[in-house]
Amino acid sequence: MTEKTAVTPSGHTTPPALFSHGVRKGNVLQVAGQVGFLPVTAPGATPAVVGPGLPEQVRQTLDNVHAVLDAGGASWEDVVMLRVYLTDTAHFAEFNEVWDAYFAGRVTVPAARTTVYVGLPAGLLVEIDALAVLG
Repeated sequence: MTEKTAVTPSGHTTPPALFSHGVRKGNVLQVAGQVGFLPVTAPGATPAVVGPGLPEQVRQTLDNVHAVLDAGGASWEDVVMLRVYLTDTAHFAEFNEVWDAYFAGRVTVPAARTTVYVGLPAGLLVEIDALAVLG
């Protein structure tokens, strides 16, 4: 039986409830929803949201997803699905510009689903989770 392992990269705080930033079981890594928090530099520090704008938050959120992937032994090439939650339908075009720039030059990009979700905490504009299959 394959062991299930929680994944928490350095710079990520302890989640506010009983969940993990990522979980790896065998060659599957599920990255929990990440948001635009800047990495913390001291244990117990409260994370801060990057900039007020969508572009900064999207880039930081993708960097946070990447940090969990890396800590779990995966890369963007292992990601088969990304789910994106935006807080406003008006953000789709701007989001797509940032997304395209972030993934420019990759031969293969993951499948993605984008939806509008209005339940994110105040100040957060985007959340992204990922599913990676290694090997």
